[in-house]
Amino acid sequence: MINQRKRVLLFVAIPILLIFGMITVRNLKTDSDFVMDEEIHRVPDLLEIQGRGVLRAATDFNSTSYFVYRGEPMGFHLELLRLFASHIGVELEVSVSNSIQDNIDCVFAENGCDIVAQSLWISTSARKQLQFTDPHARSRMMLVQRKPSSWRQMTRRELEQHLIREQLDLAGKTVYVPDNPVFIRRLNHLIEEIGDTIHIVKTTLHEEELFEQVAQGKIDYAVGDEMLARLNQMYYADIDVETPLSFHQNLAWAVRPGADQLAGAINEWLAEFKKTRHFAILYNKYYNNPRSVYRAKSDLHSLGGGNISAFDEYFKRYAEIIGWDWRLIASLSYQESRFNHNAVSWAGASGIMQLMPETADFMNVDLDAGVSEHISGGVRYLKWLDQRLIREIEDEEERVKFVLASYNVGLGHVLDARRLAVKYGKNPNVWKGNVDYYVLNKSNPKYYLDPVVRHGYARGQEPYRYVSEIIDRYHHYRNVHDVLAQYP
Repeated sequence: MINQRKRVLLFVAIPILLIFGMITVRNLKTDSDFVMDEEIHRVPDLLEIQGRGVLRAATDFNSTSYFVYRGEPMGFHLELLRLFASHIGVELEVSVSNSIQDNIDCVFAENGCDIVAQSLWISTSARKQLQFTDPHARSRMMLVQRKPSSWRQMTRRELEQHLIREQLDLAGKTVYVPDNPVFIRRLNHLIEEIGDTIHIVKTTLHEEELFEQVAQGKIDYAVGDEMLARLNQMYYADIDVETPLSFHQNLAWAVRPGADQLAGAINEWLAEFKKTRHFAILYNKYYNNPRSVYRAKSDLHSLGGGNISAFDEYFKRYAEIIGWDWRLIASLSYQESRFNHNAVSWAGASGIMQLMPETADFMNVDLDAGVSEHISGGVRYLKWLDQRLIREIEDEEERVKFVLASYNVGLGHVLDARRLAVKYGKNPNVWKGNVDYYVLNKSNPKYYLDPVVRHGYARGQEPYRYVSEIIDRYHHYRNVHDVLAQYP
């Protein structure tokens, strides 16, 4: 009887213990499980990016990927990024470094970048760290060397005798390499293959700086991407870029592993876009255009002279009046006139800062005066607007946006938008997502006929875009100058 009771108890107890054990095990996690869950949670994917409304990208700085020319941010990868960001319905933020590792680190940083958008060489070792998109191009690693000084008097055969055409002939040579792990790894493989020494000098200089040093005779040999090397050969006739050091490899963007939706969205968009005439025009604009390198040598190119405009001296001088970064004032000036002092708008605004006659009179600026006086008057007017808003909007970064909008559409319309924001429960001291909505909609009778509005109708689309475009361009100006500061 006792044995039978024990059997019954065991029959009931064992399932209960098993169920309890399963519950316990399910709720117990190892350290690695916690790390895995945390890591998965921290990978920003497409829905999160669309939720925040901003795509954060890292890229590099050269005459094709990303640069500023005559005040306009340009570049193959920048234009692709803008198109893709628009495709998924978000704004774009770009950070810039010529260190591949810095850009990769940005993807893995907390609140860092979502994508590395440059010509990354796909390799097996890199795939262990990054999730690559489908390729956007192919290229090879090329040897860049200087032709002999008398090469123009030589026959083709004579010239070939003076140049390295066999990789074996690199034995004992000193080769300068930019900060690209793929290039360094390939040269180390060459050392094994030829059974001799190649003296590798790793440098923080970007490829185009190395090409220039070869052309000037400062160094004998460098390596670089074929597309960029051939483009530079159009400018430096004394360099030779015909000796390949690797096979063709695919070039792509990369995202953090786990961002599958983002990678899928890029691949889907890129597959369709590459079929279009727009992509072919864009590619040829930057990679098959001799003007690309000639433009890069201009004083008004961020790679050449590093100047934003011919008037940087004045922007720097008069920025002290208001205490703003001079590059923000330069961005405003570009928005107004494209740095053209002879510009006259349909409304009668004129000069580099597009001062209206009444504003010029208020600031004691002669409309026929030179650039310096117009910039001084424009900045003094910005200061006047700033003083009208400083008590209400204490946050300086926010106040800048209100001042810019007021410069474009008039202070009265911006104050109207602030009153509308208060009425409809928005923050009158925050621009984006608050006051900007009512500026944008000042052409809507529901708002411009509202009793709190004192200045009536306004075309709100223009000031709405005006503020975001100036600030976006200002960030690009800062990007390129910050990179230039790394290469004194």
